[in-house]
Amino acid sequence: MKEKRKKDYTLFRSILFLLPTWIILLIFFVGPILLTFYFAFTNLSLTGTEAKSLEFTGFQNFVTMFQDPNFRISMVNTIVFLLFSAVIGQQVLGFILALLMKEKNTSFRRIIGIIVIAGWVTPEIVVAFCWVAFLSDNGTLNMILGNMGMKPVTWLYTFPMISVIIGNIWHGTAFSMLVYQAALDDVPKSVEEAAVIDGASRFQLLLRIVLPMMKGSIVTNMILVTLQTLGVFTLIFAMTGGGPGASTQTLPIFMYNQAFVNYQLGYGTAISLILLLIGIVSSTIYIRYMKVEI
Repeated sequence: MKEKRKKDYTLFRSILFLLPTWIILLIFFVGPILLTFYFAFTNLSLTGTEAKSLEFTGFQNFVTMFQDPNFRISMVNTIVFLLFSAVIGQQVLGFILALLMKEKNTSFRRIIGIIVIAGWVTPEIVVAFCWVAFLSDNGTLNMILGNMGMKPVTWLYTFPMISVIIGNIWHGTAFSMLVYQAALDDVPKSVEEAAVIDGASRFQLLLRIVLPMMKGSIVTNMILVTLQTLGVFTLIFAMTGGGPGASTQTLPIFMYNQAFVNYQLGYGTAISLILLLIGIVSSTIYIRYMKVEI
């Protein structure tokens, strides 16, 4: 009996100590999530007659969204930006850098690591201004081309999507490099040596031994990089503003324009749920395709 009372008292104390944390999570995490889902099905607005009275409109925001050609353009731009910037760009370049740094001496790894990580820790707005200065009409790249006798190119106007993709790859590759570097270091050398003794080439060693043993790290990194890339706003907005026209208008830019330029907060919130859905679907595909247990 005493032992049971002691357990109940311990449980009560644990709940009491965790109660402030639970309250904070409910107010600042669970609460906003529930409000987001609710507002997505309302006519919430900052101006006009809708601002006077909040009404539940059901799926009207989503119907309007899928009928809007700008939404379809933004969806395609988001998928293109996500595919080439995160899934291909940061993953492949990060892995290549990690592979090149494998088994190098500590000093070399530190120097390269500092150089690459410098781009990652730089704020997104600073990264955007750096790439604008590099790719603008009078920027560094055109100055180099001019000295080589070539005509300048309006990079941000002629190749806007490529420009923002390169900027985001430069900014985020270091994270993938660090993840893959740690994963490569965890691959047992004895397994690699045994494969080499059995006659495996470097390509076979990488394809048949190293990559399968890194499967968990690859999926985790792909999920994190995908979610981060889906939320990229400042970089694109500062470099191109979503233009020219709507050529670089991704869903975060489209959501911002609807919610804070057109003051249709309900509509903008509905767009945010589509972003959330893309993240969930992408993560599920990664996990199932790579057959990783969670």
